[in-house]
Amino acid sequence: MLVTTRHQLTRHPARLIAGLILLLALLLALFPPALMTVTQAQTAALVLAALGLWATSVIPEHLTALLLFLGAMLLSLAPAEVVFSGFYSAATWMIFAGFVIGMAFKSTGLGQRLADHLTIFAGSYPLLIGGIMLSSTALGFLMPSSMGRVVLMVPIVMALAERCGFRIGSNGHTGLALAVAFGTHVPTFAVLPANVPNMVMAGAVETIYGLSFGYAEYLLLHFPVLGLLKGLLVTWLIIRLFPDSPRPAGRDAQRRPLQASERYLLLLLLIALALWISDGLHHVSPAWVALGAAVILLLPRLGLVGNEQFQQQFSFSTLLFIAGILGMGTLLNHSGLGELLAGQLAQLLPLEPGNSALNFASLSATAFLTSLATGLPGVPAVLTPFAGQLAETSGLPLTTVLMTQVIGFSTFLLPYQSGPLLVALKMSGMPMAHAIRFCVLQALLSIVLLVPLDYGWWRLLGWL
Repeated sequence: MLVTTRHQLTRHPARLIAGLILLLALLLALFPPALMTVTQAQTAALVLAALGLWATSVIPEHLTALLLFLGAMLLSLAPAEVVFSGFYSAATWMIFAGFVIGMAFKSTGLGQRLADHLTIFAGSYPLLIGGIMLSSTALGFLMPSSMGRVVLMVPIVMALAERCGFRIGSNGHTGLALAVAFGTHVPTFAVLPANVPNMVMAGAVETIYGLSFGYAEYLLLHFPVLGLLKGLLVTWLIIRLFPDSPRPAGRDAQRRPLQASERYLLLLLLIALALWISDGLHHVSPAWVALGAAVILLLPRLGLVGNEQFQQQFSFSTLLFIAGILGMGTLLNHSGLGELLAGQLAQLLPLEPGNSALNFASLSATAFLTSLATGLPGVPAVLTPFAGQLAETSGLPLTTVLMTQVIGFSTFLLPYQSGPLLVALKMSGMPMAHAIRFCVLQALLSIVLLVPLDYGWWRLLGWL
């Protein structure tokens, strides 16, 4: 019996890992650390358990989300509006809209047509991955919403995957999904208006310190390493981890004249794109623009997605999972764990005036670790008020201390930290285990390879 049990554990390492994580979470809840309140310890334990179950996939993702909701409410860790906040988050409804738009792309054939044009990159797999990364990143200079970029690009790239002969679950399909997910989001942290954390930081800095960052100044400081080199690193990592060869179909579908349904969908998307690009003028969230487009596509007679198609292809379990992930972030913020972590780090940081390398590494690590408890947009909200104190302790200029936040929130360890990344991964149908593995590896390589290069670049520019 003992031999059989050991054999089963060996065959199922994911279950063993999940069990160890759950045991650790239980110990954390029963024996709270001195620096945490009981509620904070229980919140941390519940989040740890949920992350362990999501990472190992021993039970379905939506069931883990339901257990998270149930545990938070039974333990009274936060009000219902906090626990279930993911259901009225813009990201959740962006995913809903993205699925509907993706259905329209498929039913009209427009996604396949656009994918056919992108087969210019299909001469080789590295060229294909690199072309998707380049196209997705370039869109960040035109379209300020990362969520909008995701919703626009993912259906096109998934149609391209089909066009290149990549079945769902294949290396090629996973590689293209990762390329569009990271390309639309990660390198554009180096473009000031292109992501939410950037703008949260800019707004907080202006409110608290009366400072403002210039577009060109921000781009010059961050894009060479966090944009260009990070994009190359992600491209190389995708090619190494998920190698494949494109096998594009022989048809030349782009020569067919546009059908009426394709023209209608294209017009609707162009209107949405114009609204996404001009969101600074009308202040309507990109999520509600996308939801408006989805509603039009679902309308009888006016729409392009029929009721039967919607019921067959849409999965409510995806919304449960996303709402659970986003609600977890809100729960962490509500518990005060983010501020607790930042405060403890500020006291423990080995900051020394005149030691620029140590100060740079310490401040970047602070932002990186804070994002684990707050999500990416929470980093500037939590750390910006501490920046003056950190600048005084380290002897660095205030602007330099503030800019180190970008290194931290552009390097995330797990998918739950980034709403746009989650949207892209779920729209593409990628298994979460692949996503977690890739996120961890790219984060470790970014820390080991890119952070030292970034330090050298900052020194060259005179920021340190």
